Amino acid sequence: MAKKVVATLQSGEGRNFTKCIKMVRSPKSGAYTFEEEVVHNDHINDFFK
Repeated sequence: MAKKVVATLQSGEGRNFTKCIKMVRSPKSGAYTFEEEVVHNDHINDFFK
């Protein structure tokens, strides 16, 4: 099953997106949490700002 998913991502529209992960500090506890999002390659810098 994984082969089909990988093949789909490598052809066509899958190459235009990237999974971005950034650490965000919680205002309540001060602990770090991870924010994950699949972002279009043109908007990666906007995600990290």
